[in-house]
Amino acid sequence: QVQLVESGGGLVQAGGSLRLSCAASGSIFSINAMGWYRQPPGKQRELVAIIGSGGSGGGPNYADSVKGRFTISKDNAKNTVYLQMNSLKPEDTAVYYCRYIATRSYWGQGTQVTVSS
Repeated sequence: QVQLVESGGGLVQAGGSLRLSCAASGSIFSINAMGWYRQPPGKQRELVAIIGSGGSGGGPNYADSVKGRFTISKDNAKNTVYLQMNSLKPEDTAVYYCRYIATRSYWGQGTQVTVSS
């Protein structure tokens, strides 16, 4: 089992910044991927950004809507993934979920991000 604890959500004005963190604990495999997804009100969950454990093929991938504004990073020693969100827009408002992917996939409980115009 893997447990994911997210933090860092909140309310911010358009143009502002937030940093999300997600710490994984439990049966962690050294080779894994961690990412952030979001679910806007009334819409389906979508990928925001994902990053592997490093090495070839482990580079980050981003949704087109956040490229140049969001940065995902990962501290493998701490099993923690971060999402730095800059230049936030009202359309970034959503519940943000952390995901851990190895032999199985696990989800965090979600953290609300609200961007006011």
